[in-house]
Amino acid sequence: MLLPFFCVRIDCLDLFLYNEITPPIGGKERWSIVKTLKFKIHGMTCSSCATRIDDVLNDVEGVLESRINLANDMLHVDVDDTRIDESRIREMIRKIGYDATSLDDKAVTKTFKVIGMTCQMCATHVTKRVSELAGVKETNVNLATEQLKVSYDGNGIKPMRFKEALQEIGYDLDLEKRVDAAKQDDHARMTLARNKMVKSAILTSIIMILMVLDMFVVDMPFYVPIVALIAAPVVFVFGLDVHKKSLKSLKSGRPNMDVLVSLGSLPPYLIGLMGIFFPMTTFIEMAATIMTFHLIGKFLESRAKGKASKAIEKLLALSPETARIIVNGKEIEVGTSDLKVGDIMMIRPGERVPIDGTVRLGKSRIDESLATGESMPVLKEIGDEVIGATINYEGSLEVEVTKTGQDTFLSKVIELVESCQGSKVPIQAFADRVTGYFVPVIMILSVLTFFSFLIFSEFHLSILGFMENYLPWINSDQTPLRLAFITSTAVLVIACPCALGLGTPTALMVGSGIGAKQGILIRNGEAVQTLKDVKAIAFDKTGTLTYGKPEVTDRHVIHGDVSELIQTAASLEHHASHPLATAVLADAKSLKIRLKDVRDFASVTGMGLTGSIDGVMVVIGNRRIMENHGIETKTHEDVISGFEEEAKTVLLVAEGKRLIGIIAVADRLKSGVKEAMNALKSMGIKTVMVTGDNDRTARAIAKQANIDHVVAGVTPDGKVDALRILQETDQTVAMVGDGMNDAPALKQANVGIALGTGTDIAIEAADITLVSSEIEVVIKAITLSKATFKKIRENYFWAWIYNAIAIPFAMFGLLHPMIGAAMMSLSSLNVIYNSLRLKTIDFERSRT
Repeated sequence: MLLPFFCVRIDCLDLFLYNEITPPIGGKERWSIVKTLKFKIHGMTCSSCATRIDDVLNDVEGVLESRINLANDMLHVDVDDTRIDESRIREMIRKIGYDATSLDDKAVTKTFKVIGMTCQMCATHVTKRVSELAGVKETNVNLATEQLKVSYDGNGIKPMRFKEALQEIGYDLDLEKRVDAAKQDDHARMTLARNKMVKSAILTSIIMILMVLDMFVVDMPFYVPIVALIAAPVVFVFGLDVHKKSLKSLKSGRPNMDVLVSLGSLPPYLIGLMGIFFPMTTFIEMAATIMTFHLIGKFLESRAKGKASKAIEKLLALSPETARIIVNGKEIEVGTSDLKVGDIMMIRPGERVPIDGTVRLGKSRIDESLATGESMPVLKEIGDEVIGATINYEGSLEVEVTKTGQDTFLSKVIELVESCQGSKVPIQAFADRVTGYFVPVIMILSVLTFFSFLIFSEFHLSILGFMENYLPWINSDQTPLRLAFITSTAVLVIACPCALGLGTPTALMVGSGIGAKQGILIRNGEAVQTLKDVKAIAFDKTGTLTYGKPEVTDRHVIHGDVSELIQTAASLEHHASHPLATAVLADAKSLKIRLKDVRDFASVTGMGLTGSIDGVMVVIGNRRIMENHGIETKTHEDVISGFEEEAKTVLLVAEGKRLIGIIAVADRLKSGVKEAMNALKSMGIKTVMVTGDNDRTARAIAKQANIDHVVAGVTPDGKVDALRILQETDQTVAMVGDGMNDAPALKQANVGIALGTGTDIAIEAADITLVSSEIEVVIKAITLSKATFKKIRENYFWAWIYNAIAIPFAMFGLLHPMIGAAMMSLSSLNVIYNSLRLKTIDFERSRT
């Protein structure tokens, strides 16, 4: 069963996080490749749009699952790569009236500043030269802005090649002033939306002033034609996209929010034109106001959604565009994207590390707060790993590049966060089903309201007559037909499915961004909902609760002194390769002890080592090897037993026939573990240790850590069985681990939490990855989960309560369409800004 999984790790590393190989099912001969395609969707305006796309794609053969995020317009589609490709997905999306841009990791679009262009001929030369390069798909040069926009295969060519090619023909490329093409497009769309909103608001304000003058000051001649002329651009020019999207959604059979706005603005305007020819009340002012409020709301909503997704953008912006590498003893500057594994980077004090690597020369402290959330700088020496975009504080470092492209820490963070933002929370399923029927139901209610006012006019007039004493916008002294029209329009424009659709994605977007800054990487939204309900957390021992590196903790000298004891033991252990030998040698190094020559070295499996130093027989190991060599140990049994009861491994050291000392080695408990366990208990969560270590050692560690329950001596499969038993009693169980042998248990748990210092297999099997190895971060993760899900519930509450109150009010004529349009916009904004309040989480309080 693990074969496909390991195939992914060994043969398909480039499919990290987004691909897996599925074995043949039902006797089929071929293996299917499950791949996740990513797209940016253009043209969505509400949750009905998102539901429509999901429904269409989920019915396409070869599509396994479609997940769309209305908050950031991102679509993730799991497909059988042997049956369908991205072009087919884009075609299906376009057929239903939307557009999709592929976000294939290999296809890169970037914009650069070109130096040296003076005329259109220059732009032509630049375009031609770059287009000739292998791997370039599309090139566009803007002479006015002096920018080169190029789409290319990120695996086949690097930006430095563009620079070299342009230098060959007399131009240059400024790699430091690179502009993100996607950000440029988003900025252009925001600018267009803002311009539409401002112009629409100005014209509508003029209409409102004219309306007040006509009603209360002077009877204006040609009032209706003038107002119609001013309102025309608002309804038909600035609102053109709304009407286009409305028509497309009607053609697809799934009306969306745009249909409601179109019906709330077009009929009032067109009917109002009759006022030019007949003495009747005009509705043109209402049409312009409804469209303007919609445009204002959409602009503010887009801006707020942008704020919700800023965390990752800020993280990415920290990565330097260029790096200095050492070539033939000289420093040269290259683009960060041009770095290759093995390059040696020079990083001076105050500079950011361009990309992940290993220190080859130098010593300094690195601020890793952007990765781990911890503010204290970390000492880095030769052999230590450094993370791209972190800050070098003190000394100069020479760092060898170890990871590039999608393998870097930042790239993996983005992949995990995008995966979370593209996932769905179980609570969202009901809201998605409702929004699929929302707009059609509102349209039916609007029609029913219209006829209800005509048929039961006395009933409605009695309500309006009573309420007009309290609500100044109600005027019951109107004809039933006019009231029916105004009221049915109010029903259309006040309904807001967007608030329902944005409830989960905006909270997930903000929560996952905050998590990334705190070193908590959430892979899927379901983990957010599940983690808050966890009743028990199982911890692996080695590397999770302990440091995973045995250290000498005690030195009990019987004859001689400490230096002599460690020198004798280390000289012999120097020829061994087990972890205990490493611990003794590290102790000797810290004491600056020189080792002696050893002759006749021998290793006795399961017992210890023997050898001759300065002609004297030396034995090191456990009781059994001492007994075999006739060395008495019972006199010191109290010391030996005392160490063993503290979960320490005892090394007995003897020269000749006498014991000269006892060395205790242990894998120390991480700092803060006991405090973390106490905090979990205060939250009502049971703590469990699940380990392959012996029962005596496990219980000693559990006692130090104040852990409730111990399951010791189990295999990886035994850990899975232990979790199943816990799930039967405690229902919702999380597992925290770091090793390859923890992967099955991480998958079995309701929520798998991997430490970022662990193996890639453990990280891939987990739902949440903690960049830091500190257990206290688990408390932060639970706090974040509870806070995020609380916001999701609040968002749904406000969205439901708004629609539940506003729609009936509108149906009884108690809300004017203009007020309804404003309230519709505010309801969506309320959900988004409520999610943004997640940024006020106090993680420090969660530790206490």
